[in-house]
Amino acid sequence: MPTGSILVADDDAAIRTVLNQALSRAGYEVRSTGNAATLWRWISQGDGDLVITDVVMPDMSGRQLADRARGKRPNLKVLYTTGYTRNAIVHNGMLDPGTNLLTKPFSIEELAGKIRKILDEGA
Repeated sequence: MPTGSILVADDDAAIRTVLNQALSRAGYEVRSTGNAATLWRWISQGDGDLVITDVVMPDMSGRQLADRARGKRPNLKVLYTTGYTRNAIVHNGMLDPGTNLLTKPFSIEELAGKIRKILDEGA
């Protein structure tokens, strides 16, 4: 069974609920929030092996948050989620082309595979 701590930030409560339930059932310790400020507090405290964050958050973009987090924790792994297409996100400069990104809607199996790859292989 997988192990690790995952921090989830998404302004959509339904997505947070689904991710929290699915990841908990998969064996991960999960904490979720609807804002970047709470996520930043957890990251600053050293919590989380992986952050899953929406690209667009109400109080700070996912990229701004991840850039700030990596300044404090350079090896922190981040998986972005978005309702936009990868091309739109990259074209608008919100993320780099090689970024770990899942486009909504995504399946739990797709999410689980991406998490395994990131945590196990260090992608």
